[in-house]
Amino acid sequence: MRVIEAERFGGPEVLRVKTVPDPHPGPGQVVVEVKVAGVLSIDTAIRRGEAGHLFPVTPPYVPGAGAAGQVTELGEGVDPSWCGQWVLADVDGGYAEQVVATPAQLMRIPAGVGLREAMALLHDGATALAVFERVGVGRGERVLVQPAGGGLGSLLVQLAHAAGARVIGAARGAEKLETVRALGADAVVDYSEPGWTDRVGPVDVAFDGVGGDLGRAAAELVVPSGRYSNYGWAGGATVPAAEVAQRGVTAYGLEQLHDYAPGRRARAERMLRLAARGAVRTVIGQTFPLSRAADAHRALENRAAKGKTLLVV
Repeated sequence: MRVIEAERFGGPEVLRVKTVPDPHPGPGQVVVEVKVAGVLSIDTAIRRGEAGHLFPVTPPYVPGAGAAGQVTELGEGVDPSWCGQWVLADVDGGYAEQVVATPAQLMRIPAGVGLREAMALLHDGATALAVFERVGVGRGERVLVQPAGGGLGSLLVQLAHAAGARVIGAARGAEKLETVRALGADAVVDYSEPGWTDRVGPVDVAFDGVGGDLGRAAAELVVPSGRYSNYGWAGGATVPAAEVAQRGVTAYGLEQLHDYAPGRRARAERMLRLAARGAVRTVIGQTFPLSRAADAHRALENRAAKGKTLLVV
């Protein structure tokens, strides 16, 4: 089978297609034939060698956290009902044509939810729900989400809207802003334009997946006693929590992402149920063949991606 291997830390060019032996399940394991793999912003940081404090890996390695596909082979002791099931597999090394998992790592995909939509919710959905619940959003609060057009940000827009908040979605470009407004944002703003913060005004909550100068600008919009949540650094270094706290703002940072791991499966399943009944929808902006994983990484790093980016096998 084919996998994508990161030969070393570096730019997208370090991602290469490699042929390896087909996997076989051991006792208590299954093989999933992968149809879709998700691409996360954190994948690009890990590949650059910038996320070892959160996700330590040693090259060469196969990137990717999770895959969606069909169970094709069962190991000894596995319930036969898993055979043929369409599932999400919450495993490392998802940039591959096949992955090995245990039943505890599998989630059945509910009726009415496609493979691509399910894959978009495995990590972004679970993380969005964890971040949202940790911060807490009340009816009538002003909430800024940036980047609101991303895979995770677009879900935060919907969750905040459903909670009765007044949602301001910040993104770059008219197409992304139109999508964000359609998801329920009460106002949208292009953060690539001068003076964008003046159009946002003070907010009670800021969800920031950008970091860098844009992240600092978002943090400064939060009123004292408000909340600032940083869940990514697509645009630069994260804003130190201590710096935010000096203004009387409660800060939630990246270091807490590991705290969300124990309940990730339950949150992902909740998001799948919400999607099945139409309460949330995913924004899938672009797909790439598995062999073009490097191009998928470039799209994320160049901030050219709208919504969720997926690899299709």
